Amino acid sequence: MPNEILIPELVAASSALDPALNSALSSPLGADYSVWSMIFGSGPVVQAVLIGLIVLSFLSWAIAIAKTLSFRRAREASLEFAELFSDTRNFSRLDDAARRLAASPLARLFSVGYRQMNREIEEGRTAAASISAVERIMKREELNEVFRLERGLTFLATTASAAPFIGLFGTVWGIMTAFHGLGVPGASSTLQAVAPGISEALVATAVGLAAAIPAAVAYNFFAVALRQFRENMDRFNHEFLSMVREG
Repeated sequence: MPNEILIPELVAASSALDPALNSALSSPLGADYSVWSMIFGSGPVVQAVLIGLIVLSFLSWAIAIAKTLSFRRAREASLEFAELFSDTRNFSRLDDAARRLAASPLARLFSVGYRQMNREIEEGRTAAASISAVERIMKREELNEVFRLERGLTFLATTASAAPFIGLFGTVWGIMTAFHGLGVPGASSTLQAVAPGISEALVATAVGLAAAIPAAVAYNFFAVALRQFRENMDRFNHEFLSMVREG
């Protein structure tokens, strides 16, 4: 007897669930909404923002890889030249090593100072004037080396600070467009109608963060490395000038 009562109730419940299940499966939320479909399905403004962010991300990665290789070569060459500089006081030998280790900022500083010192000797200037001239030209070369090493870091800093806001602009614009569609006569005013547009707009924020985070990490890493290069160049300048004064 209980089974005879339960069977009609189960049949009625299943028939009531069938329309809801069919509606859920046929709705956009039940469809295959991948990231690529949301990107290509967004509006022209959001797509322009996404393209701009992808370009910024690509350039940031290219700069980060190039700077990593450049800083590695400069660090290895500087270590080798610093060892030679501490082992010998033969300027001719150091000049040959500086030509071979041209990737080192220390080697380029030495070459500039050594050439200026030879020029001062040939012109027969006093020791005080010669040391002052050598110090001045080496300070100028140190600034040139810093400018060369920090080339591209401004772009990383700009990408790290601006990319999230560019992505946020795309998101705000996409949400405005999605809600504006609710005002069209005959349009559905449910959350289901605006959810796809909002999800497409939020992709811009995600892409903005994906572009900004690696750029910020790379900028901080290279800023620390650049500070170490500057400290090493300052120390080398003092040691080189001390050798000139003693010699």
